[in-house]
Amino acid sequence: MRLPSVDTALAHIRRDAAAGRFAQWGLSTLIDEFTGVPSIEKDLFDTLHRAAGIAAEFPIGNAGVLHVYGYWFSEVPTPFGYKRDRWADGQLAQALGFDADAFLLEAESESGTTELGSSASTLLERVTKAVLPALLAPPADAITADVVVGEYRTRVIALAPLEGTPSALVYGIAPIAAPMNFRLVTTFPVASDPAVMVAECITDPRLHFNAIAL
Repeated sequence: MRLPSVDTALAHIRRDAAAGRFAQWGLSTLIDEFTGVPSIEKDLFDTLHRAAGIAAEFPIGNAGVLHVYGYWFSEVPTPFGYKRDRWADGQLAQALGFDADAFLLEAESESGTTELGSSASTLLERVTKAVLPALLAPPADAITADVVVGEYRTRVIALAPLEGTPSALVYGIAPIAAPMNFRLVTTFPVASDPAVMVAECITDPRLHFNAIAL
């Protein structure tokens, strides 16, 4: 598929910053545990965070800025494909009960021009509304684990798959002193058995999925 423009991402980010949405997301490193290299370059990292009004020092930044927007522009292949695939291929959106194009950064109109998403909302707004409620109050049919890591409580949730879709995994972190003040770190589809991934978070009690302590 044709990649969206950085200008589109910046337009979304500025609207998210004005609404204070990045406060609902934690911190993440760009150094992926599987590739060992940054998922995007420093110049883009700085540009995205500057638009968000967030002071960040490469390679650690706001997880919403990086996972929701920065990953669209990653050209680093991982064992699971490209980082943007979770948004671009529609699997995560469908796993969460939405149309396949719900998490596209740019939507193409009938005239062939591009618009800022499929609705008036930003991409971060749509993603946050889709998964933050589950992080704060996991559904009864989800596979969930809360794991204490140092001064933090992490929560990993594998939502029960809908018919014909993979499971959606959601991961967040909260200080022990405020155990219900969870911030999102990431979300992605899991085609394999999600119980295995949840179990790994329990047996290997550390920060997972590129999360960084708040």
